[in-house]
Amino acid sequence: MSTLTKRATVYFDPAIHRALQHKALVASRSLSDIVNDAVQQALAEDAEDLAAFEERVHEPLVSYEAVLKELKANGRL
Repeated sequence: MSTLTKRATVYFDPAIHRALQHKALVASRSLSDIVNDAVQQALAEDAEDLAAFEERVHEPLVSYEAVLKELKANGRL
């Protein structure tokens, strides 16, 4: 973990907290490191999703009704 850190209070469900404590013990890591890594992964996934949306911004929009109509016309519904 970086030397420049911020402190925050996070409330976990007791069972999740217990599982995190066990995981930290088994992995010889701090609970903070495990949670920090999980949050970084979630933010990285969000960044990938946003990039994918940006790449597709100029694609034509297709309504839900149009998709259903096409599926029905093709005998899939």
